[in-house]
Amino acid sequence: MGLLSYNLDGKVAIVTGGTRGIGLAIARELLHQNAKVVICARKQEGLDKAKEILKAGDNLLTCVAHIAKEEDVNALVDTTVKAFSKIDILINNVGMNLPTGSLIDVELSAWQKIIDSNLTGTFLVSKKVGGIMRQQKNGKIVSISSIAGRLASPGMNVYGIAKAGIEMMTKNLALELAPFNVQVNAVAPGMVRTDFSKPFWSNDAIHDMIVKNIPMGRIAEVDEVVHPVLFLASDGARYITGQTLLIDGGASIV
Repeated sequence: MGLLSYNLDGKVAIVTGGTRGIGLAIARELLHQNAKVVICARKQEGLDKAKEILKAGDNLLTCVAHIAKEEDVNALVDTTVKAFSKIDILINNVGMNLPTGSLIDVELSAWQKIIDSNLTGTFLVSKKVGGIMRQQKNGKIVSISSIAGRLASPGMNVYGIAKAGIEMMTKNLALELAPFNVQVNAVAPGMVRTDFSKPFWSNDAIHDMIVKNIPMGRIAEVDEVVHPVLFLASDGARYITGQTLLIDGGASIV
């Protein structure tokens, strides 16, 4: 990574869940592109580790925040504005899943935990940052969805419902913020080689079953998600809004 330029010098970006996997990789590439980056996570330990990995000095700010809690979101955004005076880019990356059986048998507590982390949190951060971008009359919001939001999938049902909600939220925000020069888009990866999805791709039988349905014959690497996200966060995508870009090696076309 770092070979492509997205002209992000001096841009201020918030990356939720930026301590590992896709979020950490997005934060790293934003920093390579000379952006100022704020990452948040629920635990200080993860933020400290990410700070050590990213080695970005004053261009990186970390903030403990549970994005499903409005007071935490307010503190995250206020901290960012106080430090950097503006917010140009929001990457809604936080996501979590729990093993779920049949939707009919899902406990309400599991439903709420998955919906809160994936959908409610994305709403709260987008609402707060979107208000600032509307006032600034510019900004980019990019949310991480999933092909699970488009295909019914055993064990991924509540997660998929939350991700489907993110795609509709993307359309609504895009429509409402278009007059204010704010573009709102999403990316929907298929299987990506991260720790989050390791239980799937590290199992040979499951891996082979997934890859069989991907025309490109392999799962995605992290940087293959990072660069589409940065493109949508750049001025190169200034006439694209309300869209969800599928990053799935062609799986959705067969």
